[in-house]
Amino acid sequence: MVLLRHPGRLFVVLVLFAAAAVLLLQPAGLTLMQSRTAAIVMVTLALWATGTLPEYLTGLLFFLAALLLHIAEPADIFAGFASAAFWLIFSGMVIGMAIRSTGLGQRIAGFLGRHLDRSYVHLIGGLMLVCTLLGFIMPSSMGRLVMMVPIGMALADRCGFQPGSQGRIGIALAVAMGCHIPTFTILPANIPNMVLIGAAENIYGEHFSYFNYLLLHFPLLGMVKAGIIAALIIMLFRDKPQPAAVAVNAEGQTVKNPDAHSARQKSEQKRLIGVLLVSLALWLTDSLHGISPAWIGLGAAVFLLLPKVGMVEHKAFNQQINVSLLLFIAGVLGVGTVVNQSGLGQMLAGALESWLPLEKGNDASNFFSLVAMAFSTGMLTTLPGVPAVLTPMAGELSTVTGMSVTAVLMTQVIGFSTILFPYQSGPLLVGMQLAEEKVSHLLRILLPLTLISWLVLIPLDYFWWQLLGMF
Repeated sequence: MVLLRHPGRLFVVLVLFAAAAVLLLQPAGLTLMQSRTAAIVMVTLALWATGTLPEYLTGLLFFLAALLLHIAEPADIFAGFASAAFWLIFSGMVIGMAIRSTGLGQRIAGFLGRHLDRSYVHLIGGLMLVCTLLGFIMPSSMGRLVMMVPIGMALADRCGFQPGSQGRIGIALAVAMGCHIPTFTILPANIPNMVLIGAAENIYGEHFSYFNYLLLHFPLLGMVKAGIIAALIIMLFRDKPQPAAVAVNAEGQTVKNPDAHSARQKSEQKRLIGVLLVSLALWLTDSLHGISPAWIGLGAAVFLLLPKVGMVEHKAFNQQINVSLLLFIAGVLGVGTVVNQSGLGQMLAGALESWLPLEKGNDASNFFSLVAMAFSTGMLTTLPGVPAVLTPMAGELSTVTGMSVTAVLMTQVIGFSTILFPYQSGPLLVGMQLAEEKVSHLLRILLPLTLISWLVLIPLDYFWWQLLGMF
């Protein structure tokens, strides 16, 4: 009866039995190591998807099980700690602390608030628009979140939304999703996009035009999807801004005049703006100097932590650094690495290829099947793993379907931009964690958004591709 009242727990129990069967029976076609890997990954993803355990604890359990069962080398299991994404998230935490401590977030929120706090519709719609447009000038979802989450939370304070309120959750969702989901349609704006174009160039010599990529994806998967996300947030997390009321900040302290700043704060804000502008300039020109956005962010974080020079006190750093988030993200990245190293991702893609109705001349069936392949792969490998697994198969899929290699590759974008579970996307998780709101709130938007995508957006995308001559 307890399990029936908690469907998430029931699902985890069923997955535990399935994982035990995989581990003990070793299905045909799987090696012993692959069976162990599949069992561990199944349980890990089920726990993350349902939130049965705290996310960081699930990550630690994954590390422990992977090490005890020797499914990979420790360097692969703990690869998340060495990844650029991990250090960009760490940098984002430090920059977020500086934006809050100097009052810069409140200052920018004051500017935005004067234009957006007239109604909840203006507020959520305006934030979605700002975050989406930021994708054109800032090449990293994590970087955009680093800058926008503290500003969004300061805007929530200005609007009188207390921690845990519907309005505050809605702002957190608008920023997290706006900085990430619509920007899959902007060529250099997300990691999966970059993995795709890098692999396509190396394997097939394919070079994608910025404008053609934008024309193919942005009208529906960018603009229309952003509008749908905003509408879902407004309907499901409705609230009313009260900018005239006394605001409450993230620490529960009243803010009598959110726009007032001391001379010291203004001086610190100017220095912080200088650091952010230098970082932004380096992020925008990464194709020229070749320095990863993560290391640019880490450099900014180190500067902000320097005694006397920086704007983040050591005591505040020790108290506010979110170790549980870092462990969670390292676990997510580690799962993706282990799945790819074990070959399970390639096996899943191969199985899907044999199950799906792919045949020359049947453009509609081929289109939806390839999108489904990318969508399903993303649930196992997480989003950056989709192009890593499927791009090497594009030539074969092109032969089977009669579609061009470019068209086959572009179906991946539709697949990995359709996100069903929060664990698939590091930026979504980071956005909610930085906003100090529950990750589970994402599901209330992701589930209907996925349904709308499959019933409306993806069919419309097929007709849009036909109009553009992709078939």
